[in-house]
Amino acid sequence: QVQLVESGGGLVQPGGSLRLSCAASGSIFSRSATGWYRQAPGQQRELVATLTSGGITNYADSVKGRFAISRDNAKNTGYLQMNSLRPEDTAVYYCNLNYRLLSRTYEYWGQGTQVTVSS
Repeated sequence: QVQLVESGGGLVQPGGSLRLSCAASGSIFSRSATGWYRQAPGQQRELVATLTSGGITNYADSVKGRFAISRDNAKNTGYLQMNSLRPEDTAVYYCNLNYRLLSRTYEYWGQGTQVTVSS
């Protein structure tokens, strides 16, 4: 069973930066796509960024140029560097791991970490 543990959330002023981490257990991390999603109060969960095992990234338009997703396979850890934060970035951020084996897809989620951007 894979477990994901996020850390790094908190309160930051507009224009500030945060770095989220996602530590994964198990042995599939390097063969999986990683992703970050977020959910603001009263809204649906939305994609923030994804990174395939081959290094291909994808970002939501709202975070392009401000956020950067990365991974360290040796540490089984994924990261989301968030710069130039805005109040509208306030949400619970969730780490995601997507693993494909033959015809099946296995998806895992972390418990979420709160990010609040406010002055």
